Amino acid sequence: MSIFAKIDSTSDAALASQLDAAINNKTKPLGSLGMLEALARQLGLIQRTAQPVIRQPAIIVFAADHGITEENISAYPQSVTWQMVENFLAQGAAINVFANQNGCALQIVDSGVNHDFAARDGLIDRKVALGTRNFARQAAMSAAECAQAMQHGAALVAALDGNVVGFGEMGIGNTTAGAALMHKLTDIPVADCVGAGTGLAPDGIRHKQQVIEQAVAFHAAVQEPLDVLATLGGFEIAMMVGAMLGAAERRMTLLIDGFIVTSALLVAARLQPALLDYCVFAHCSNESGHRHMLAHLDAKPLLQLDLRLGEGTGAALALPLLQAASNFLCRMATFESAQVSEKTE
Repeated sequence: MSIFAKIDSTSDAALASQLDAAINNKTKPLGSLGMLEALARQLGLIQRTAQPVIRQPAIIVFAADHGITEENISAYPQSVTWQMVENFLAQGAAINVFANQNGCALQIVDSGVNHDFAARDGLIDRKVALGTRNFARQAAMSAAECAQAMQHGAALVAALDGNVVGFGEMGIGNTTAGAALMHKLTDIPVADCVGAGTGLAPDGIRHKQQVIEQAVAFHAAVQEPLDVLATLGGFEIAMMVGAMLGAAERRMTLLIDGFIVTSALLVAARLQPALLDYCVFAHCSNESGHRHMLAHLDAKPLLQLDLRLGEGTGAALALPLLQAASNFLCRMATFESAQVSEKTE
């Protein structure tokens, strides 16, 4: 899309060497902080400094409804989407608890919920429409609606003051949209993309798989990433795609949550491959298919907690690890400053 500038890779050989030297000179055996060392290096490259800091992190939760629920692919009714938005606004959801616990700002966005909230404190209204159309029978959204959602997402991250943004979502039916996007963009078999979502029984999972297979066959001519997004995606997914692209353009660190958020990333990374340099993968979801997504992206998640809630909960739980990576790099003593003997070999 023309509103997004080309995203540059974070590759910088001189800075990488400086970061490696700083990490290796801390008072510890080489490599003993494991993935935190790689994370500190990544943060430094993103921020273009050997002293990266985590500043005013935020998580944005995008909510929207999906016409594909007409195909009976969810264990919960569509009304749960707006009811959970009310729960977010009342500070009653898991993401509220975890974000508050970690001092993380939280924004709740109506991307396209099939409900009239009217003006509400704490709710950002960016509603594109009252949910998408049923992609088993027609495109989920028009190209113009998809573009509008992406633009809204980019504008939301542009208004943030911090340098870390996490992504969350809420939308009954969105694991079906996510699985359809995953299959179309990776060629991984639908059976390996589909999971229980909100709690489908085995018969329900088989039905969900069949719905996706038939829908993908119906839209077989659709190939370009933006067309795939408009045809099979959701307003919250399209808004996340725009937000991810906009955040990376501003050299922010992107904290990637679970299955749905990663399905949005699959689209965004096809549009701008260098985007992946800016992504920290919070966790591996217990939703079937997420580990295949992560393998496709060659991603190493920070946590494995068998989460499958969404909402950005994994991103909120991983946030302290970003702070730990920054803090050890910036505050931990060196062998010289602490007058500790280095390895003799």
